[in-house]
Amino acid sequence: MSEDGTRKESFIRRGWRNVREAGPRRLGLTIVLVLAALFVARFGWSVPVVSQAETAMYDFRTYEVASRKAVEQDDRILLVEYDDDVLSKLPQRQPLDRGILVRALRNLDTMGAKAIGIDILFDQPQPQDDELIETLRGMQTPVAIAYVLQEANEGDIVWNQQQYLEEFLGRLEGSKAVPASIQLDNAFGSTRLFPQPDKRLPTTMTRSMLIAAGEGDKVLPGYTGAIRYRLGKRDGQDDRADGGQSSVAEPLYTGLQVTLFADPELAPAFGETVAGKYVLIGSNLVDLDRVTTPFTPATTVEPPGMQVHADMLAQMLDGAALSKPLTATLWVLSILIIAMAVLTGLLEWGSWRIYVLLGVQFAVMIGVPFVMQFRNIDTYGLPAVGWLVGWIIAFTGVTSAARAAGAVQRNFAQGALGKYLPREMAKEIIDKPELLALHGEKKAIYVLFSDLEGFTKMSHAVTPEMVAKLLNRYLEMLSKVVLDHGGVIDKFVGDAVVAFWGAPIAKDDDAERAAKAGYAIWQAGEAFREEVAKMDPNLPRIGKTRVGLHYGDAVVGNFGGDTRIQYTALGDSMNTAARLEAANKPLDSSVMASREFAERSGLDWWRPMGRVVLRGRARPVEIMEPAPDFPAEDRKVLHQAMILSEKNNTEAIELIEQVIARHPQDTALANLLHRMRNLGEGNAYVLG
Repeated sequence: MSEDGTRKESFIRRGWRNVREAGPRRLGLTIVLVLAALFVARFGWSVPVVSQAETAMYDFRTYEVASRKAVEQDDRILLVEYDDDVLSKLPQRQPLDRGILVRALRNLDTMGAKAIGIDILFDQPQPQDDELIETLRGMQTPVAIAYVLQEANEGDIVWNQQQYLEEFLGRLEGSKAVPASIQLDNAFGSTRLFPQPDKRLPTTMTRSMLIAAGEGDKVLPGYTGAIRYRLGKRDGQDDRADGGQSSVAEPLYTGLQVTLFADPELAPAFGETVAGKYVLIGSNLVDLDRVTTPFTPATTVEPPGMQVHADMLAQMLDGAALSKPLTATLWVLSILIIAMAVLTGLLEWGSWRIYVLLGVQFAVMIGVPFVMQFRNIDTYGLPAVGWLVGWIIAFTGVTSAARAAGAVQRNFAQGALGKYLPREMAKEIIDKPELLALHGEKKAIYVLFSDLEGFTKMSHAVTPEMVAKLLNRYLEMLSKVVLDHGGVIDKFVGDAVVAFWGAPIAKDDDAERAAKAGYAIWQAGEAFREEVAKMDPNLPRIGKTRVGLHYGDAVVGNFGGDTRIQYTALGDSMNTAARLEAANKPLDSSVMASREFAERSGLDWWRPMGRVVLRGRARPVEIMEPAPDFPAEDRKVLHQAMILSEKNNTEAIELIEQVIARHPQDTALANLLHRMRNLGEGNAYVLG
């Protein structure tokens, strides 16, 4: 075996091992999916949704092939039409005028037609019926007259009409005018096939005409395959050259108005046109007896039923019984396609050759039906879309099993690594192991620092086991908040949680997610307090969770040595967030953010809480508190007060007093008022 063959075999073997490692349940599911794929690939025409796509693809295929095999006008068949122009000159539209038909038949009978087919139902009485029957009985040219049966053609005729039709045709017994079925196959909403044999019905109109004309050997006995629809050639070059604007398709059959043959002066001029031809008489009206065919989706045209009968007649005259693929052939093709999908799914991806292989497979699946259609093979029932869908199902089943096995291995490694590193970092290291190298880079990040008030004091009053239990539960609740909001947990410092957003991967909504996480951290802390109180009323009361939020630059990366590393962030932004958290205590608040953080969050729930000089800092910081339930109008007043304080602090204090009057229980606002009355240098309050 060649080196390439060995490598491919190795890839397939490795892929099969991955599938098996996904576990017996996953392997069983994969086998079920492959079998389902084989069913779809073989029986696509019977599968809901897929069957609709199959018919659409068949119609497209039929039209495209016919457009490339356009033919000259067929001079063996003549259409004699009642069109809208004819009816516009008559006193009635329905039923079709039978007086004109009588005169036309008398003239046509003298012109040497091989046979005449009348695609008009005589199911309602008309004054000219006796004259019409007399004319039909006297015809020397064989005539096939349209017949339908209420039980077989549901919706086409009612009982009274059926009775009259039977009576009318009964009066023609013994003549050359015989009833002929005009039933069409309308499976899947379109006429694509020759009608199925029905013992309740007489011979079809087209076959009856051939038999009467002495060409019964051409009726394609027993043929129920696809109708060979054709397109006429255009009078210029192919319409693909310029969108079809400069050429018009030639009609497949000559069509003449019935009034031309009813006029005794004009009719003789068409003798040569009729001689030796099969004549079909019927309607070509925009609103009557129109048939949906495979060409309808492409051309938006529904031809008259008479033309469909002409198409079947021409096909029989040509002896063009389209051959169908054997059942065994369809099974072999379906199995080969599913086998291709399975083997492709087992291959390892990464080489450009895989994509070439995919392209070749899809080209084969799409191209083979077109080639068969072009070679006059009946592709109705060929599961072309089923092949594609089956391939996708089988391929997806195999590759998902392989991915599941890889996911098991990946989750184990990521879970183990996640014991020491943040989840995001663990995932990135699994994808890019080289990131374990020691390095750091400067990034703008959103920092969250939280602390639980009173936990240290409580830990001295309970057993170590209870301390561990409570601390683990608390950190679990806060960690979930951070991770659910896409943050990176930097570290735990006792009961304090440090997290950040913007690294290792920055996202557009980092600021919003960080802000919502900060508020949710406080809510989780409140939930923890309630949980502990219910757990044991004798436990010391736990204080609230305080949160500080800040935006700024930090050096983020792996720091440590060859035996121990930690992914963390270092810099002044981390210190500022910690001091904002600590500032909540003297500020009588729970969550506090710097203006730099709040403005980037895109949220409108912030209320300004003045300027403070944090402990150990020299420069003042403008602080903002999240207050989603605080009235928007009062929030605007606070903003106005902060702006006004730069010029007139007295008036600013008056505005704040107005807001406090509406919220007397808001301790943070009361604290703000105290600070505004005791501002230091730079309009900032210095925290002690």
